[in-house]
Amino acid sequence: MNIEIEPSWKKLLQSEFEKPYFSSLIDFVKQEYKTYTCFPKGKNIFKAFELTPFDRVKVVLLGQDPYHGIGQAMGLCFSVPDGIVYPPSLRNIIIELKSDVGVDLKSGDLSSWAEQGVFLLNATLTVRAHQAGSHQKRGWESFTDSVIQKISSEKENVVFILWGSYAQQKINLIDTQKHCIIKSVHPSPLSAHRGFFGSKPFSRTNSFLLSKNIEPVQW
Repeated sequence: MNIEIEPSWKKLLQSEFEKPYFSSLIDFVKQEYKTYTCFPKGKNIFKAFELTPFDRVKVVLLGQDPYHGIGQAMGLCFSVPDGIVYPPSLRNIIIELKSDVGVDLKSGDLSSWAEQGVFLLNATLTVRAHQAGSHQKRGWESFTDSVIQKISSEKENVVFILWGSYAQQKINLIDTQKHCIIKSVHPSPLSAHRGFFGSKPFSRTNSFLLSKNIEPVQW
């Protein structure tokens, strides 16, 4: 099966694409997109991989699954296209960003982060419109778990930002001796006041990168 994905990732993940579960997953996704409205657009399913080639990954920010409202999902976790109203979690991320490093983000499009090596990965890469979690447990998690393990084993000094219990379950895929883990509660309105606000993930990320002589992120 020919997967349209950025060349460095394609090389790294070729064996994953050849596994039976992945073939079943792609069949499922194709059928869903044919039958229902699904997000993101097909061309953006692997957008995070396209904007952040493997050799440029220095930060991994992990989300759960894509936004399921019209016009929101763009293939990058927590990110929405320019001009789209900020979903609640993104609004709280923007508040913490301003508080932490003084950056006043003017758009919810986080592509500029991705282009600097912030890999904005959702554990599930597709979703049916207005049905949160509708494509979970179909194989995407096996795929993205493998991606996380590959980053952990093949690279060093990567910052993994894990917000909320779902993301933090992925710690067992990461070699914590050679990477930096930054974790807190999720930025969702349900939990942000219990430790997301004030957690300073952006400045902590850059402090670690600088300590390893890696270019910091211009948030």
